[in-house]
Amino acid sequence: MDELVATVTAFARTLRAAGVAADHERTHNLLRALDHLDVADSGEVYWAGRFTLCATPDDLPRYDRCFAAYFGGQRAGVARTSTTSVTRHLAAETHGDTDGGDETAAPATASRAEVLRHRDVARLTEAERAEVHRMLAMLSCGRERRRSRRFESAHRGVLDPRRTIRDALRKGDIARLRRKRHSSRPRAVVLFVDVSGSMAPYAETLLRFAHALVRSEPRATKVYSVGTRLTPITAELRHRDPDTALNEASKAIPDWSGGTRLGDELKEYLSRYSARGTIAVIASDGWERGDPALLGAQMARLARQAHRVIWVNPHKGYEDYQPLTGGMRAALPYVDDLVAGHSLAAYERLSERLAHA
Repeated sequence: MDELVATVTAFARTLRAAGVAADHERTHNLLRALDHLDVADSGEVYWAGRFTLCATPDDLPRYDRCFAAYFGGQRAGVARTSTTSVTRHLAAETHGDTDGGDETAAPATASRAEVLRHRDVARLTEAERAEVHRMLAMLSCGRERRRSRRFESAHRGVLDPRRTIRDALRKGDIARLRRKRHSSRPRAVVLFVDVSGSMAPYAETLLRFAHALVRSEPRATKVYSVGTRLTPITAELRHRDPDTALNEASKAIPDWSGGTRLGDELKEYLSRYSARGTIAVIASDGWERGDPALLGAQMARLARQAHRVIWVNPHKGYEDYQPLTGGMRAALPYVDDLVAGHSLAAYERLSERLAHA
């Protein structure tokens, strides 16, 4: 057992050096999983480590390389028995062991995960919410790239006279012609997350979604919390580990569970920054404590600048929802898309919408 602990600990240290967040808690979870598996089976060890040590999609290729290098160049294949047994153990650890055999465990786990994807996060137990948050941490939020006005050097493209002449002056003759092409970049997203009292059941999950956005496109995503104050929290959400990022963001937000003055905060944002060409995403239930007319005026300004304005309302996920609050009624004429924000499935759809907007 001591040899197993030493091996797993050293492997986790290798992963951390490669950039995988294989911390002490994740390493301990792997050891607990291996207690229920055949450690002589490389497939079971591979999948146990992949389930417990990886936190984001970016970790998976690093994990594969480290596993192959550390365990003698052997990379485990996708074995059905391995994935089933690991999934069964992880499900039993969260929900209690069952009397069913291996052949029923995987479908039951998949079915439960599918149910959780569509459940309102405000109605989940703590264990269920933690499971949804783990799935949210694996969400890929990449965006399609579009042509930029800026140029970058390239082997093929239009002639770059400035670099060609500069090279000629430095070398004394024209060694070769330099070329350039338009660079590409994802469309920028600015996300405003309402952390007021009425949004308390959804604020943490929304911030975890914001973390996934920042993690996927760190240079093209800005996040602000809104309540009674406009607070930039992008820097805090850049930490790789979701729990650490949420903890740092929570420390930076001074107005948790207060009121909402979104009109004042949008006015402050638009007076200090530009939303030109961005996708502006407002996550709020629309319970405005300030003047709805001010909110409407600032939404009009935002709509004129932004490429698209998306409003995420948790209550939109219910069929009988009607935008009756003063804030929603004032903002709605300037919103391109009013979407739900109450479940993991809703965040997945929002991620797809942002990817192709």
